[in-house]
Amino acid sequence: MDKKQDSVVERFLNYVSFDTQSDDASETTPSTDKQRKLALALKAEMEAMGLEDISLDEHAYLMATLPATQLPVTSEQLPVIGFIAHLDTSPDMSGANVKPRIVTHYDGQDIVLNEKENIVLSPGLFPELLNHLGEDLIVTDGTTLLGADDKAGIAEIMTAIEYLKQHPEIPHGNIRIAFNPDEEIGRGAHLFDVQKFGCDWAYTVDGGEVGELEYENFNAAAATVRIKGLNVHPGYAKDKMINASVVANQFAALLPQTERPEHTTGYEGFFHLTGMSGTVEEATLSYIVRDHDAQKFAKRLQLLQETTDKLNKTYPAGTVTLEIKQQYRNMREIVEPHKHIIERAETAMKQAGITPIVRPIRGGTDGAQLSFKGLPCPNLFAGGLNFHGRYEFIPIQSMEKAVEVIINIIRHCGLDPQSHPQESAPC
Repeated sequence: MDKKQDSVVERFLNYVSFDTQSDDASETTPSTDKQRKLALALKAEMEAMGLEDISLDEHAYLMATLPATQLPVTSEQLPVIGFIAHLDTSPDMSGANVKPRIVTHYDGQDIVLNEKENIVLSPGLFPELLNHLGEDLIVTDGTTLLGADDKAGIAEIMTAIEYLKQHPEIPHGNIRIAFNPDEEIGRGAHLFDVQKFGCDWAYTVDGGEVGELEYENFNAAAATVRIKGLNVHPGYAKDKMINASVVANQFAALLPQTERPEHTTGYEGFFHLTGMSGTVEEATLSYIVRDHDAQKFAKRLQLLQETTDKLNKTYPAGTVTLEIKQQYRNMREIVEPHKHIIERAETAMKQAGITPIVRPIRGGTDGAQLSFKGLPCPNLFAGGLNFHGRYEFIPIQSMEKAVEVIINIIRHCGLDPQSHPQESAPC
């Protein structure tokens, strides 16, 4: 695996030099033009690699094909499998001028990221570090995020495809790859052309720890609560003033206090207050609402409406208004009927010496939206940890394993002459 390891590391260090932070305030796609710069570099790399059907559209969706090798059956008898990763990094922290550093043979001690600013990556706060003793960790300098989410996924896909291109003796059918913008702001799949991609199923390579395999995610909505107050001179406010900021606090207090992100785990959903602003005259609350269970999710949205109605009975009608925007749904209902997709990934991991960790995503993924657009699309690990902040890191050995898993998935479907996209004879 040495050559693959060198290749995936070299690619990753190159890709994180591109600032591709997305912008949720933008109304364009891509939300930032700098994402296109990475897409153009990847397009040139694909061309040099000899891939086919390479396309980069005006919205920075990049696609390409690794053609089938010589097979005992025609490639039309095999499923077309896709692998997907996203170009952008989170708006939560700067992705400009990333200065990655490799910590070799990690010894379990604190890692000083930035001595001047006293920024330390410590197993006391991040015990997951201790799962990677003796491994080689790529870390930040403490002033930016790293960008393993999801440039690690891009590097792993490109390395696996290059390896297969260089080893035509490994049989496989047509393989499609795609890199899209704006996943971090929830728009990665909005303009993704599933029909053009032309796959029977796909995998996003956008998970965390080695072994993660996810095909369940939150049902998700965004809620905006607006409060209209009545401002009068405080000296003469009795029985007249309606303080919008006070009403906003009352709204927040009426929601279950134990159902916030900081008190929930596993399959437990939550109400997350992401923003709050206000004066006496007007106030706004911004929430994201999440739950894996569709019925519980519907009850959460109902509670928001009931809370709105309750306050509008306490105060004049129309004081509180509620706007709910549906964001994405749990892909389990789409993927589970195609369980062989999950079983194939589990087998590929076991072949690489990895114990699969099948658990729900406490968040969203492009794969959820793509699944509901007709492309079943579970999520594979990319290997990074502590995404979206200065303490993000990725073990090189985890990246190497991700490459191996991708190759194993592809290899299996090419080795089986009975392989077919139908459920009766999955690869």
